[in-house]
Amino acid sequence: MTTPLARPKRKNPILRTRLPTLPPGGRSRTALAMTAAAAEGRFALQVCKECAAVQYPPREACHRCLSIKLQWRTQGGEGELLSQTVLHHSNDLFFRERLPWRLGMVRLDAAVTVVVHLHGDCAPPPCRVRVQACLDKAGQAVLFATPLDETAHMSDDPQLREMTCDPRLRKVLITDGKTAVGQAMVQALAGAGAELIWVGQAEPWKQPPGFDAIAKLPQVSLVPLDVTDSRSVQELAREIGGKVDILINTAEYHRTSGISGRQGVESAKAEMEVNYVGLLRLAQEFAPVMRARGADGVTSAVAWVNLLSIYALSNFPAHGTFSASKAAAYSLSQCLRAEMRPAGVRVINVFPGPVEDEWYQLLPPPKLSPANLANAVVKALRAGVEDVYPGDVAQEWRERWRDDPKVLERELGA
Repeated sequence: MTTPLARPKRKNPILRTRLPTLPPGGRSRTALAMTAAAAEGRFALQVCKECAAVQYPPREACHRCLSIKLQWRTQGGEGELLSQTVLHHSNDLFFRERLPWRLGMVRLDAAVTVVVHLHGDCAPPPCRVRVQACLDKAGQAVLFATPLDETAHMSDDPQLREMTCDPRLRKVLITDGKTAVGQAMVQALAGAGAELIWVGQAEPWKQPPGFDAIAKLPQVSLVPLDVTDSRSVQELAREIGGKVDILINTAEYHRTSGISGRQGVESAKAEMEVNYVGLLRLAQEFAPVMRARGADGVTSAVAWVNLLSIYALSNFPAHGTFSASKAAAYSLSQCLRAEMRPAGVRVINVFPGPVEDEWYQLLPPPKLSPANLANAVVKALRAGVEDVYPGDVAQEWRERWRDDPKVLERELGA
């Protein structure tokens, strides 16, 4: 049975900080499609269109009929654990620091046999398990087997925790707690067991409804933060940057208009200043120290979450300049992800559809409630994924964009 995670002791400043190491990250170009699926929380394998044979490991041609018509399909993941072993020695730096490490071999119901990382609560073979595709510290897909049924303290398993960004007992910075989404995020993280939640607030004299309630939570500490002010970001980074395990950027400026329906560029500048340049300021000040803490004990720096928009994929003319600012932030976050990956810190991009707030009042349902959006972020942290599309609109938009971006653009433009 998994031992519950204990609250970490204060760090001894005399001891060295363990430098981040990564597991072997080499993958073929074909196998990267499995990583792309795992980044969204899906376990996908190749299936031959000609003979329906499931393929593993990923390959260029079917192992049964040699057809090259292989299609990636989501799998259920259930199977039987055939054998297990425990690794007590390794020449690889990543695994050497984390021994012992449990491995197993599983025969999936899809009729393929796979090697998996094995959860500590899995019974000895033979037994039924569930296999899922996770992202390891190198950002590559690996297979992880867990028991079919939930067990006590299941998320505290040391091997599983290496694959996730669970906020339990970690310190979190939320860059803007004054919005409805920011407040819901605080409540969700407090419920998820975060040890300390720093909540940024610009213009402290403005007290929106509900802000007093989150300020009284025992885990919450209010901090001054204005992402449009470089000095404000720098001062906060100097004060708490070396302690932040998870940063969630909820700062957002949103106005409803396209191009011709608005005079001047002030609102568009403000959107870019908060949504894009604000992210850049945060990345310049917080990213370096979070990279340095990628292996800093049980509660090391693990995740950076960017609240984007589904409009970042394809411009929604009714919110045209806002869409453009989110598209710029999306591009910047891809650069940030590449720079954070060598330290094992995951960058999670969240692409919600319309949210129940003042800027979507005239849009008909379905709309995403702030609480549901916050819960989706916590779920993504626990699953260790990279891209999240919460809400019905975002899910449909993503599928239509993947099917044909040009058709989606024409439909939105109409």
